[in-house]
Amino acid sequence: MERTLLTRQKCVPCSGSEPPVSEEEIKQLKPTIPEWEIVGKDGAPRLKQMYKFSNFQEALDFTVRVGAAAEEEGHHPIITLTWGKVTVEWFTHAIGNIHKNDFIMAAKTDEIFENMK
Repeated sequence: MERTLLTRQKCVPCSGSEPPVSEEEIKQLKPTIPEWEIVGKDGAPRLKQMYKFSNFQEALDFTVRVGAAAEEEGHHPIITLTWGKVTVEWFTHAIGNIHKNDFIMAAKTDEIFENMK
């Protein structure tokens, strides 16, 4: 699957009864976001990526754009902003795991970063 196929998709609302992505789905989706890591935190897997910027303002602008995309999709990340760096973590709070929505938003986050260059 190509990343652009993910960036064109919309997140589906999660009520908490949706299943997380399967190992097979992860094998298909992960190559579309190669720089992202799957990490465990507080007992829940997440997609995590750190982006570097030349100054605080660029990092802040990126954070605002990711926040706007998250609001549009109704799916919100954990964002950590420091001077020249922004770390974004996607996981689905309602299921305490990774859902396809997280891959969609990770791909959209990469696209936002690339469009800022």
